[in-house]
Amino acid sequence: MTAAEAQGRPNQRRRTRKDLLQAAARLMKQGRKPSLEEIAEEALVSRATAYRYFPSVEALLLEASLDVAVPQAEDLFHGSVSDDPVARLDQVDAALHDMILANEAQLRMMLVHSLQRGLASEKNSDLPARQNRRTPLIQAALEPARHQFKPTSLQTLSRALALIIGTEAMVVFKDVLQLDDADARKVKRWAIRALVAAARKPNA
Repeated sequence: MTAAEAQGRPNQRRRTRKDLLQAAARLMKQGRKPSLEEIAEEALVSRATAYRYFPSVEALLLEASLDVAVPQAEDLFHGSVSDDPVARLDQVDAALHDMILANEAQLRMMLVHSLQRGLASEKNSDLPARQNRRTPLIQAALEPARHQFKPTSLQTLSRALALIIGTEAMVVFKDVLQLDDADARKVKRWAIRALVAAARKPNA
């Protein structure tokens, strides 16, 4: 197998998973509760393939409803003229934070499904257990200021930001630290500023 083929397989698996979520969302928008077979047909994959990616139709429909709730980068930054990475990252975090608060119960259930998948048999360990929705938003926020960072620092920054922007951070703030919403937002804003400052080129 060539290096390109090895890299292509994970990308293809992520695309297949995304196709299933989008197919489910399209059918749900018709006011239906589709079966896994109907979703697979809409996504142009086999029923067996759909079952490889999702343990049940309930898990798929749950995540599809959340997928629709996550803002798209082009919508979030439409009309924005700021290239300040901190301001743009604050915008991403605020949008996801509000979405998480509005869908907390469903997101916690989605976490349960992903954790159960991690404990399951390794026969499907090569399949993505979660859809990565935060990284495209983080990368879009950083794009206008990418010249302020070395390429390796930009990649590390994007990954570090994924630790504090998203559902898992909400669980830590609420369940572990027992912070209220205002304090949680304040800590995340501080962390965003600190991470960007640490990653910037000295003369940026």
